[in-house]
Amino acid sequence: MATATYVYCVVQSGRKPSTLRVPAGLPGGEKPRVDQVGSKMWVVHAPVPLERYGTQPLEESLRDLEWVSAIAVAHEAVVEQFAGLRGVTVIPMKLFTLFSSPDRAIGEMQRRSKRLTSVFAKLQGCEEWGVRIMRGPSRSAVKGDGKPASGTAFLTARKRARDESVAALRDSAQAADDAYVLLAEIAADHRRRQQEASGVIPPLLDAAFLVPVRRRARFRALAERAAEDVLQRGGRLTLTGPWPAYNFVSAAGQQA
Repeated sequence: MATATYVYCVVQSGRKPSTLRVPAGLPGGEKPRVDQVGSKMWVVHAPVPLERYGTQPLEESLRDLEWVSAIAVAHEAVVEQFAGLRGVTVIPMKLFTLFSSPDRAIGEMQRRSKRLTSVFAKLQGCEEWGVRIMRGPSRSAVKGDGKPASGTAFLTARKRARDESVAALRDSAQAADDAYVLLAEIAADHRRRQQEASGVIPPLLDAAFLVPVRRRARFRALAERAAEDVLQRGGRLTLTGPWPAYNFVSAAGQQA
């Protein structure tokens, strides 16, 4: 059976990481294995069948969101297993990072070893946290005991409601910016994630923070403080993590 080589992540470790408890990996593929690509550097990869992960079948499968979601879960399970090992730093690869052979995958990581070493230095001792802030319920409802006494009063009430709504939206947007600035102060790195155009209301903030593990408790405490401020100003803050640092690395390439 013809196969391609799927790369899950690159790992920095003083010794070969154990694969004893590594999950099965992508459906139809073999169990992930580890090969050395440099000093204290290892690539986690596995053969996957081209009949499922070749260019044409992959393009067709990408239209199935449930299938993509299942692949993402399997990919993430492998990455998180290595990220959870003591004394290990992980550079996660993007979904569907494929090479034509193990030698091509290993060779490419060796070619990029200088860049990977630089990324490892940045990620060491850190973890990624996500912060998303959505608009809360409108605070601009106009209260009254009955209908306005006149047309002028009605128009005045409508204008006041509109002005209050605009002010509330601005305040909630500012609250999101304030939260971002507050959390960025203690992060080693941070970035706003780009939102794709869609029919849903976009978040006020969708951001990732690279946080040193030693600052985790402080970061969470600040996030709780920010959540209270955001709530009072018309928004809802959600904190997720810790995650492998997907938003702070560059992929080592796609299909090759």
